Amino acid sequence: MESRWFLAFLFLSLSLQPRLGASYLRARKNYLVHLDPRGSAAVDSVEEWHRSFLPQAAGLDSEEDAGAGDDGPRIIYSYSDVFTGFAARLTDEEAEALRRTDGCLRLYPEVFLPLATTRSPGFLGLHLGNEGFWSRSGFGRGVVIGILDTGILPSHPSFGDDGLEPPPRSWKGTCEFKSIAGGGCNNKIIGARAFGSAAVNSSAPPVDDAGHGTHTASTAAGNFVENANVRGNADGTASGMAPHAHLAIYKVCSRSRCSIMDIIAGLDAAVKDGVDVLSFSIGASSGTQFNYDPIAIAAFKAMERGIVVSCAAGNAGPEPGSVGNGAPWMLTVAAGTMDRAIRTTVKLGNGEEFDGESLFQPGNNSAAKPLPLVYPGADGSETSRDCSVLRGAEVSDKVVLCESRGLNGRIEAGQTVAAYGGVGMIVMNRAAEGYTTFADPHVLPASHVSYDAGTRIAAYVNSTANPTASIAFKGTVMGASPAPAVTFFSSRGPSRASPGILKPDITGPGMNILAAWAPSESHTEFADGGVGLSFFVESGTSMSTPHLSGIAALLKGLHPDWTPAAIKSAIMTTSDAVDRTGVPLKDEQYRHATFYAMGAGYVNPELAVDPGLVYDLHADEYLPYLCGLGIGDDGATEIAHRPVTCADFKATTEAELNYPTLIVNLLAQPITVKRTVTNVGKPNSVYTAVVDMPGDVSVTVQPPMLHFTEANEKQSFTVTVRWAGQPSVAGAEGNLKWVSEDHIVRSPIVVPAKAA
Repeated sequence: MESRWFLAFLFLSLSLQPRLGASYLRARKNYLVHLDPRGSAAVDSVEEWHRSFLPQAAGLDSEEDAGAGDDGPRIIYSYSDVFTGFAARLTDEEAEALRRTDGCLRLYPEVFLPLATTRSPGFLGLHLGNEGFWSRSGFGRGVVIGILDTGILPSHPSFGDDGLEPPPRSWKGTCEFKSIAGGGCNNKIIGARAFGSAAVNSSAPPVDDAGHGTHTASTAAGNFVENANVRGNADGTASGMAPHAHLAIYKVCSRSRCSIMDIIAGLDAAVKDGVDVLSFSIGASSGTQFNYDPIAIAAFKAMERGIVVSCAAGNAGPEPGSVGNGAPWMLTVAAGTMDRAIRTTVKLGNGEEFDGESLFQPGNNSAAKPLPLVYPGADGSETSRDCSVLRGAEVSDKVVLCESRGLNGRIEAGQTVAAYGGVGMIVMNRAAEGYTTFADPHVLPASHVSYDAGTRIAAYVNSTANPTASIAFKGTVMGASPAPAVTFFSSRGPSRASPGILKPDITGPGMNILAAWAPSESHTEFADGGVGLSFFVESGTSMSTPHLSGIAALLKGLHPDWTPAAIKSAIMTTSDAVDRTGVPLKDEQYRHATFYAMGAGYVNPELAVDPGLVYDLHADEYLPYLCGLGIGDDGATEIAHRPVTCADFKATTEAELNYPTLIVNLLAQPITVKRTVTNVGKPNSVYTAVVDMPGDVSVTVQPPMLHFTEANEKQSFTVTVRWAGQPSVAGAEGNLKWVSEDHIVRSPIVVPAKAA
């Protein structure tokens, strides 16, 4: 999992230092102030308009009180491009007064959001060679990817600029690296800025102090680095998805948190600077109405400027309805596995063997020979099961079976086992975690095994008076199966904010991903602090997101005139719904993965570059959808950044949005929706509709064939969905495929299950 401290729950910042006012003590807190965009039309200066909302006229003692004070300026950020409003320091009384001011929509107290490779390019079909799609794409040449994260280690070899051209002429960004030893901005890193609390102080450069930002940046666009590995494991040539794309770095997160004010400031700067793709590996609320979600609002403006916004679905799975960053103008990315394992094998005294994983592959293996095996959890205690509390006499010189602590805590369990004299550890998943296993840098010989393996090992311990086990380390193994599969932690749909739009959109590699690394004192699992590590293995939707950001950059470089919706459609409709053996993709339980788990499927970049047809959308085409959500003129106006009158056009249902997927809340009556596709393939082409749905659901497509005579020609069709027999509460899933000689354009269809 990406580092454990990035997975804390959302919390309010209530610890800002108070300062003495002119006559009494006022404790000020940070607020994000959302203003009515209709009020900005007549202003000459955005900054002056924002200052006019400060409570100077509401009884403050001096102009200094309304401007700047001992704790710095009252206005922290004036947003101009992606959000109508500003961030400011206010007392409780001032905040309440501002809420009652005309033109102020609402105030958000500052919140902090959690931060939600050598093999992945090859696994995705990206291979070096003159004839390959990757080479033909130019490796993302000339495209700018903006990374909102914890900064970057500029001296890392992944960010060398060999083979890269200078920044595009349209680039307007700045570089805050002044005199960083061994690195700074170049033709790879063309911009770098730090914001607010993430900057530590106003002069601190955007150097990564956590490792997370370096990892995500290199996954999206790291240059080629040979012999990349983590202490001998996962060895190969590392690169990002778009190795010749440019990087623009926006440090909006510190080691453990990302302020919403800094995030919006980073988004605002990125749009001004001229990025083409935004990569956002930061968690977000799963159920916030879009006009109350500053990130969704900012992303809408970025989309309107032609920027693809790639976002993490979140790490709250497998809970249904846990998906975040779910606005339809964002590309929401789930996490899946690859076919690489850093293999361990547990052998029991009865001869049974179980494969697992561990990044720690010791040359001097203290658990190589059969040793006594103990399961502290046999007493039923929660703290004993996960090895939080142990007794030295019970575990000394033994291999210890510990239950997983969920997303985190596996390494800490090993530290506890080692502290009490244990010489080996087997981490077994809990039931909800299924077959998802992590390659962790354990402090002792260890193996992380599935829930199925763990229950069988526990049963063996209980079946004999003298259980034993050994652990063998087999290094990096390719061809692990089934692959890919959806991980347990990847957040699931449906979207609570808009349940009629399928989320997540797509799945990418997010499990045990090797990428560039910035050693941090935060990683205490290494005895040497990780000094000397240039690469590291991490997991999470934070890792799958930059894969899709880089792939979006490849498509943007090849098709610079495509809209964000067209790029998104190309990625989704060409994705794989089957694994490498041709059977349907599985989830963490090795059951058929639903579209609510994997989105449209697992990304296939080689097909995405030539999708044949795309479902396109422009900013204005989202307005009827927004009105259909029931948020009214004001809500649509807040998102669109301009006046919207819903009565001016017919509000549409979620199912009527021209999206590449279709959710139909089917009752007794049939439902008919319209879709429009644009031909981005051969001028003269014919597509035939092929429907694959369960027998109790009938789908009719009219017309059943589409004849195109020109490139960029648009044609519309209708899809009618009805029950073939009695309505069912179980729901159904299937696909509509438009099939030509050269293309299969697949759109998932979901009939949600009904509550019993």
